[in-house]
Amino acid sequence: MADAERVTARQRAILTAVVESYIDTGEPVGSGTVAEVMARRQQGEGAGLSAGLGAGLSAATIRNEMAALADTGLLEQPHTSAGRVPTARAFRMYVEDLSGGAHPRIDAARLSVQSRQQIDSSFVGLAGTQALLQRTSHVLATLSSGVGVAIAAATEGDMLEHVHFSRLAARRVLAVVVTRSGLVRDRVLALDQDLSLRELETAANFLNEHFRGWSVERVRAELARLVEQERSAYQMLVNSVQQLWVKTVPESEIAAQTVYVEGVANLVGSQSGGSYEDRERLREVLAALEAKQRLVELLNAYIDARQESGRVVFDLEEHAPEMAGLVLIAAPARMAGESRGTVGVIGPKRMHYENTMNAVSYIANVFDRMLHPME
Repeated sequence: MADAERVTARQRAILTAVVESYIDTGEPVGSGTVAEVMARRQQGEGAGLSAGLGAGLSAATIRNEMAALADTGLLEQPHTSAGRVPTARAFRMYVEDLSGGAHPRIDAARLSVQSRQQIDSSFVGLAGTQALLQRTSHVLATLSSGVGVAIAAATEGDMLEHVHFSRLAARRVLAVVVTRSGLVRDRVLALDQDLSLRELETAANFLNEHFRGWSVERVRAELARLVEQERSAYQMLVNSVQQLWVKTVPESEIAAQTVYVEGVANLVGSQSGGSYEDRERLREVLAALEAKQRLVELLNAYIDARQESGRVVFDLEEHAPEMAGLVLIAAPARMAGESRGTVGVIGPKRMHYENTMNAVSYIANVFDRMLHPME
């Protein structure tokens, strides 16, 4: 990175102090504040990048170094008499320093005991991928200053484990489909013709006996083939089964990805008091979050299910212009080497990166442990 080549170790330490102070307060940072932050880090355990670099620096020296950082485009001064605030490039460099260097701070094991206990207790009693992903979005929104998102992997290729139908009223049926990945789909169906309890039981038995272990998209194709093939009383059964299955698993959902979003209020709070332009952009962001397919496209564009670790993405506007100014921190969630989806946080640049990155990594890493005992 060109910026890194022009920035000295001392300037990196100062930049880290500016970024962390700005994250904490949201206010421009002056040289005096930087001196205090670096002094505290000197005295603290595991001082990281600031170790040995901030001792004895005067406010004037720090002020000169901050001016040099501004010249490289890493700091900017919103007002003539105000302190400095980090630019997007500064946040990128800060995240790189968190992840690398002699004292990396991004490691799921570094997440606080309190946060780990909060995460683990949140998943107690849950079963199946769907329930875990839904709870994940809530947990990440609670732990971060952003929107928690969790996206289930596409259901294409998922295998049928069990199906059950319950009669609610005339032409109204509750359908429950369980797949081998742990996904549970339940839906109230409005049928074209009424089916008795016996017919529903027969239809469920037929599906479970003939199609357990089949991919859900193959079931639809085979039922359509059987309807064309059979010309007897057997066809009446197949017709009933087909009607139930088509309504339970519509073709439009076969390869769809389920999206869970929580914490939109966090974004609203982060933009309170902003300009008209900020409020308009926030409205666009909220609309994009509501259009959940946009999130699927966004995460699929940046997060590869095969990657081993999380990723921080600053240039979301390249794929989704309405996301300008926001950051994505996400990681693939796998079990036994198989992708179960993606978990992450979308938030403002001014977020607590270390805590959020470690929380995302921790949840993604323990997915296997949370799911394995349930299967």
